[in-house]
Amino acid sequence: MPHVVTDACIRCKYTDCVDVCPVDCFHEGPNFLAINPDECIDCAVCVPECPAGAIYAEEDVPSDQVQFIALNAELVRSFPVITRAKAALPDADEWKDVKDKLKYLER
Repeated sequence: MPHVVTDACIRCKYTDCVDVCPVDCFHEGPNFLAINPDECIDCAVCVPECPAGAIYAEEDVPSDQVQFIALNAELVRSFPVITRAKAALPDADEWKDVKDKLKYLER
């Protein structure tokens, strides 16, 4: 099962996870990262790297975040692949612990 980026990534976009991914399955949007479920090899090395705690194995996605399983699969079709870490969004630390950020997702 692939891993899934959830709500906590929105308006943060820390990219620590990108550098450790052995298969380059992350895709970058304006204020969110998504994981390509067809490319993810379920290695889980990205999970502890995320400062926001936004990445879960698909079977462990919290019940209030299940919509992110389909959302990751959808967004990777339009977001380009990101293969190297870059600076987080300027106010990422302010947004890191904010809940219910789906309304702020930029496509």
